[in-house]
Amino acid sequence: MARILLIEDSPTDTAVLTQLLERNGHQVLASGSAEDGIEVCRRERPDLVLMDVVLPGMNGFQATRALGRDEGTRAIPVLIVSTKGMETDQAWGMRQGAKGYIVKPPREDVLIGEIRRLLGGDA
Repeated sequence: MARILLIEDSPTDTAVLTQLLERNGHQVLASGSAEDGIEVCRRERPDLVLMDVVLPGMNGFQATRALGRDEGTRAIPVLIVSTKGMETDQAWGMRQGAKGYIVKPPREDVLIGEIRRLLGGDA
């Protein structure tokens, strides 16, 4: 079981992803904006962050970069889960420090597989 921070502004996507993650034994923390998500990440130190890209205010690319530059959060892997599925978006997300990129809506087996890969297989 991992503690996963979900940074997602859509209540529907938050509900669907939370249910999927909890069904697979994970504990979910949720945040509706990048700015709040960064604060929650600093305070709670989750095992992994699932990051949307299209967010109000700061976008997910900027938040991923900010987490990667912060001494307290840089070791926490960020997995981007976004509707922005172009190769350039994926490449940009990885350049910002994301450890993986999945296009919405994610297939459950693919998402859980990526989480396991990023957490060393024990999640």
